[in-house]
This record gives sequence, C-alpha cells and structure tokens, in this order.
Amino acid sequence: MATSTPSTAYSRDLGEELRKVRERSTDLTGAAFAVKLGWDPSKVSTLENGKYRPSEIDLVQYLSMLGKDIDYFEDFKRRFRYAFDEYIVQVSDNLKTLAMAEATAATVTSYDTQAIPGLSQTPEYADSLYRMGGYIVEERIPAVVKCRMDRQAILNRHDRPACLFYVHEHALHTQVGDAQIMQDQYAKLLFGAPRIRIVPATARLVATSCVLWEYDKARPVAFASTDLAKVFVQDPAAIVRTRLLFDRLAEVALDEEESRKVLADYVGRPREELHERGPRLA
Repeated sequence: MATSTPSTAYSRDLGEELRKVRERSTDLTGAAFAVKLGWDPSKVSTLENGKYRPSEIDLVQYLSMLGKDIDYFEDFKRRFRYAFDEYIVQVSDNLKTLAMAEATAATVTSYDTQAIPGLSQTPEYADSLYRMGGYIVEERIPAVVKCRMDRQAILNRHDRPACLFYVHEHALHTQVGDAQIMQDQYAKLLFGAPRIRIVPATARLVATSCVLWEYDKARPVAFASTDLAKVFVQDPAAIVRTRLLFDRLAEVALDEEESRKVLADYVGRPREELHERGPRLA
C-alpha cells in the first residue's frame, strides 16, 4: 500500500492531471489500472488525489503504461519534485493550480488592497484592469478574462465555498475603465457578490493582498499573487500569521451592513461623480 503524504494545492493539481491522462488514454478504472500495474488499488487512488510522493519508478510505470514517452515523463518528474513543498512558486500566467485550489475549497477568505476581488469582477472591469497593468500582451487578454469569468462559476454551485471578501477603500477609488464600467462593478459588488466588508482608508493596517483557502479534508493554503509570480503556502506558521491578519481585518473593517450602505451610495452616484478623486467613506 502507498504511504499517504499530506497533500498540497500543487500535488492535488498534478494528481488530478494524472487521473485525466489515465481516463483519456484507457477505459480502465483506477482499481483496474492498479491491477494492470501490479500495484495495490489504494496506490493509484492516493497518487491521483495528490497524497502520494511517487518515485521515479512509480512515474515511469504509470506513464509508460499509458503510452507516454520519455519527454512526458521528464516533465512530470520535474514538476513533482517540488509538489509537496510548503512554499510553491509559479509563474504568474499559470492559472490551473489556482483554479483547482479555489474550486475545491470549503471557505475562501480574501483581502484586496488595489482591485476588486477576481471572483467578483465584471468582464469589462477585468479587461480594463489587465490593460492598465501592461504585463500581459494584448492578444492574450480576452483568454485571461474568460478564465477569470469561468472561475466565478464556483459561486453558482449548490456546494459553493463560503466566501468573505475584505476590500480596501483604495480598490473602490481606483478608476478602472470608464464611469459605466465602475458603475456596473459597484452594482455587482452590491447585488451579486458574496459577503463583502470594506476596509476604510483610515484603518491602521499595513498588509498586502492575500487569500486563505480552507478545506474539509486537507490543510489550509495561503495564497499571494503579483505580476511576476503566484505563491502557494502551507507552512503552519504562515497560516497562523494569515489568520492573525484576517482577525485584524475583522476588527477594522466596516461590517457587512455598513459595507452594503457604502456600496449602495456608490451605485447611486451620477456617473460624472465617479471620476472625482478623494475619499468617499465616512
């Protein structure tokens, strides 16, 4: 039997990729495939759930049975080498691990300092935001925006994660696109978003944007993203610090009712006022 190892967001992503490769390459179930390999059935299940650290021989046997060549094996071996590390760094345009970690979470708690949370953005806001950033070539922007909108489907599921988004006042003030785009974005936050709590600009707090994903049967994951890289963290000490941040945010943020009143005020403003700079929260 395979020895189970605590999974990470990345190991679960790679395990899911292996499962899909098996299902595309053969009609065998996981248990039947294990028999063909001469493995205990639990070994395939544990590997495909990201809970088993495979040896090179394991990967060779698994992938060669599916007809994969040495280049395919070398790529998987390279990626699995760091899959169980407590700190995983990926290039900024790799969205697969992020999407899976987000979609399988039981709770999602986020803090955004400069922009509206991705799970609550309108397509037009997201498009304008990427164009303002300047770090994505223009031809790729529609595909990246579509990916962001596709991720929002998790909020429509019957088993959707419980979400709480802390949004800094600066994100509401930052003009992204034109006045109509901002008006529509405020309306989505007010009427179509999960729980929102606004952090006033006057709050005594210095912290960067981050997300905490928590799971029913896996360790929590803290996530941070920049224009250059995405970082997935499962170090217990880092998780404690992340929870301390959200405890602090709960103290300084407006409550949900107050936040909705502020958003309702934004939605009701004439378009020309949305171009005005300066604080708008009491």
